[in-house]
Amino acid sequence: MWDNIGFLDSKRETSELATKQANHQFVKTDVPGRLDRLPWSKWHWLIVCGLGVTWVLDGLQVTLQGAIGAFLSSKEALGLSEDQIGISASCYLTGAVIGALGFGYATDRFGRKKLFYITLIVYLSAVLLTACAWNWYSYCAFLAMAGAGIGGEYAAINSAIDELIPARLRGTVDLIINSTYWLGAVIGSAATLVFLDPKIIPAWLGWRMTFAIGGVLGLGVLVIRHWVPESPRWLMTHGHNEKAEQIVKHVEDLVREEKGSLPPVTEPPLYLVQRHHTPWDEVFRTFLVTSRTRSILGLVLMSAQSFFYNAIFFTYGLVLNKFYGVKPDRIGEYIVPFALGNLLGPILLGRLFDTVGRKKMIAITYAASGILLAITAYLFENGMLTAQTQSLAWVLICFIASSAASSAYLTVSELFPLEIRAMAIALFYALGTLVGGVAAPAYFGHLIASGSRASLATGYFLGAGLMCVGSIFEWIFGVDAEQKSLEQISPPLVTRTDDDESKPDESSMPESETGPEVSPEISPDVSLDPPLQ
Repeated sequence: MWDNIGFLDSKRETSELATKQANHQFVKTDVPGRLDRLPWSKWHWLIVCGLGVTWVLDGLQVTLQGAIGAFLSSKEALGLSEDQIGISASCYLTGAVIGALGFGYATDRFGRKKLFYITLIVYLSAVLLTACAWNWYSYCAFLAMAGAGIGGEYAAINSAIDELIPARLRGTVDLIINSTYWLGAVIGSAATLVFLDPKIIPAWLGWRMTFAIGGVLGLGVLVIRHWVPESPRWLMTHGHNEKAEQIVKHVEDLVREEKGSLPPVTEPPLYLVQRHHTPWDEVFRTFLVTSRTRSILGLVLMSAQSFFYNAIFFTYGLVLNKFYGVKPDRIGEYIVPFALGNLLGPILLGRLFDTVGRKKMIAITYAASGILLAITAYLFENGMLTAQTQSLAWVLICFIASSAASSAYLTVSELFPLEIRAMAIALFYALGTLVGGVAAPAYFGHLIASGSRASLATGYFLGAGLMCVGSIFEWIFGVDAEQKSLEQISPPLVTRTDDDESKPDESSMPESETGPEVSPEISPDVSLDPPLQ
């Protein structure tokens, strides 16, 4: 009798498993391992250039806002007050929050590549409209729209970069790409020296022309992105395994042609259940239950760096003008070295995040940034700095802080599964910006308007304290993610392990799903990279 019951139970379980397999497509894939073993090549440089330019555009946009802040207060421009300038910066960040959340969800649902174009077109349209603003309200509205485009770019671009770059170099490359934000700042600063000089261009026209630079760069990016493929990692979890295999094979052929034979694949294959979207209950359970500690860490790191940078940079021009008497048309001269310090930090320190380790380097850079800002705040409050020494102090602080800020984006991208990676980047960027960014420019604009060094120093001390808190959280809850594949750090939600009863018998799987075999014909809707000469 008991044997018969056991037989019936076994039959029932087999039937349930068959139903599962009928509803979901199982696949065995080694796509992640094949991408991670690739040597650095021209194809990787194409990815860096095609996707990394996003940060150049954001740096350009924010620099222009910071540099023209004092300029917009003149009657020849829009005649804005200091409070209005601070609020307009908050409008840009609010737009970025909304854009990040909306486009971040769409990136995980519909793919990385589609959103590359949509978010960039939104930004291009908005930045050209900003140049046509006729009053404070229109200026704020168009800035919010530009922010929405850039916020959406954050989610799509950061997730794609981390999914396409080899694991052993991911930290270095990610930090360097994020640092190109400051290349945009250098371009913007240099542009203001020409466009905001009333001796060269009339005051009413010059500030408007600065925004056209972003439009020109954005058009160039649209062309480059035509050659950037969809993320094979995204494709393999969304029912497009053949397309993922085709893209990886094409990339391997390009790299093999340049570098010769490829290293062997050392990572074990993954067994996945393919589906077209992730249920919301699973999304919330991941963020709030299974990965709750990682969620708290991501929120703390993003909030601290957001308040820190938005506090300093959005009001950079106002501080130099209000407390040191620097003329608005000369502020760009001070921003250039500041931006170069931020640019060089991740370039020189980035490799340490892959060798010394993520946890140690993130904790060190956050703590060092906070301590240095606190010292500078004390010197500023007591009138011990000049415009030159104040700028030099900011250069030194941000040489370290830029690596810390970039590592926050790297952290939230690595610590969450592939299916919700873009959403995680968007969510913690949005929450961090709301907590530390949207309020910071308006708050510091108010402090500057008061004319009190003590009040402004208090704001700087607050930023320093947040960075130190971020360091403590990283030291306690951080993850040693260096040189590990994304799937090792956080397996996809649809992963099936060897001891998982729901994993199908490999012998029963269709032949096309038991390995990296590729159809000899490549479907016409797959975006592939051209051979690089």
